[in-house]
Amino acid sequence: MLAGSVFRRVWSKARKEVLGEHEYDSPVGKRVYDLRHTCLTTWLNHGVPSAQVAAWAGNSVPVLLAICARCVTGQMADLQKRIEGPQDLPRVEA
Repeated sequence: MLAGSVFRRVWSKARKEVLGEHEYDSPVGKRVYDLRHTCLTTWLNHGVPSAQVAAWAGNSVPVLLAICARCVTGQMADLQKRIEGPQDLPRVEA
């Protein structure tokens, strides 16, 4: 058995080793319990639709997004391409 303080100290050091500074400062995996939220956020970050992630997690979409939305990163370029993509229609020749 480990004391909670020992476990928390080791967990913090492990996070610092594997996460970037921005992620380390975020709530991602702050506590071992948070690994569930980290998994859900990872799915969201990889483009899995929020309705599907919520279903897998046993949550509603509003609850999922209230917990995980601030941790979603790295999608801006792809989202901008999706928004701009429909405007890049091929020319129709008469």
